Amino acid sequence: MHPDLINLENTFQASVLTKIDDPLLTEFSIELWMKRDDLLHPIISGNKWRKLKYCLHHALSLNADTIISMGGAYSNHLHALAYTGKLLGLKTQGFIRGEQSSVLTPTLMDMQDWGMELTFISRSEYRTLRQYKDPQGLPDIKPNQYWLPEGGAQLLALKGVAELVNEIDVSYDILCVPCGTGTTLAGMIDAAPQRVTLLGFAALKHAEFLATDVKALLAKPSNQWDINLNYHLGGFAKTTEELIRFMNDFENKAGILLEPVYTGKMMFALYDLIKNNIFKPGQRIIAIHTGGLQGNRGFNV
Repeated sequence: MHPDLINLENTFQASVLTKIDDPLLTEFSIELWMKRDDLLHPIISGNKWRKLKYCLHHALSLNADTIISMGGAYSNHLHALAYTGKLLGLKTQGFIRGEQSSVLTPTLMDMQDWGMELTFISRSEYRTLRQYKDPQGLPDIKPNQYWLPEGGAQLLALKGVAELVNEIDVSYDILCVPCGTGTTLAGMIDAAPQRVTLLGFAALKHAEFLATDVKALLAKPSNQWDINLNYHLGGFAKTTEELIRFMNDFENKAGILLEPVYTGKMMFALYDLIKNNIFKPGQRIIAIHTGGLQGNRGFNV
C-alpha cells in the first residue's frame, strides 16, 4: 500500500459492530447489528473510503496527479474524493450531473473549497460517461490523469469492500447494504462466507439493471444474494414523512444518525420486512452503515 494512504488510514477511527436493542426486534426474535462504517472518518466515511482506497493506490502507483470522476450535486463519492485529494496533494475533477444552479449545494461548495474542478454536464452527457470503466478509458484523458467511474465502481474497489466484511468477527445469517451502483454489494458477495445471504436495497427507482452490473463485477458466480427494489420511496434521494419519522425514532432509540438516501431507506426496509415476518426467528442480521451523513444537509432531517 502506498505510504501516504497508510498514513491517512492510520488517522481513522474503528468501525465498530453495534447491536440494536429494540422491543420490536425482541418481539420477532431477530438479532440486528450495525457495522458502523460511518465512524471511520467525519468526511471520508463508510463505503466511500472502502471503494477509494485501492483505486487511489493504483493511481499513485501510476504516478497520476489528477483523479477525475462523476456524480450528482450531493455526491458522497465526489465529496470524499475531493477531500482525500486535498490531503494527498492530488488534483481532482468532477463531472456534475445537471445544469449549474445560481447557488451551489453545501456538498459542491465543500468540493470546490477543497480544490476540485467542477464541470456541469447535461443528463445525456452524464449517461454517456457511464460507459467508461477503465482508468485510462475516458476520451482525451492524459497520461497523468486517472478516471474513476461513478461511485468508484471499479474492480479494485471490491478489494477494499472485502476488508469491511473480513472485520466482522461474529457469525451471522444475513448481510445487508444499500445500493447505488452495486459495487459495495459485489465486494461483499465475494468476501462473505458461503452460508450467508446478502441483501442489497436499491436507493433508486427502476434499478433492475443493478443485478446485471453486480454480476459483471463478481469474481465468481453466486446465488446467495438479492437486490430489493421496493424501498426507493419514489426514487433516488426522494423521501417521505414516514421515512423521516422512522429515522428520527431510530436515532432516539439506537443513538445512531442515519441519512435518507441510502442507509435510512435500508433500515426502514429492514424494519418493515421484519414486521412482515420475512426473516426467520433467531436469525442474526448485520446492516452496513455506509456513511454519507453530509448528505443530510440537503434534507429537512
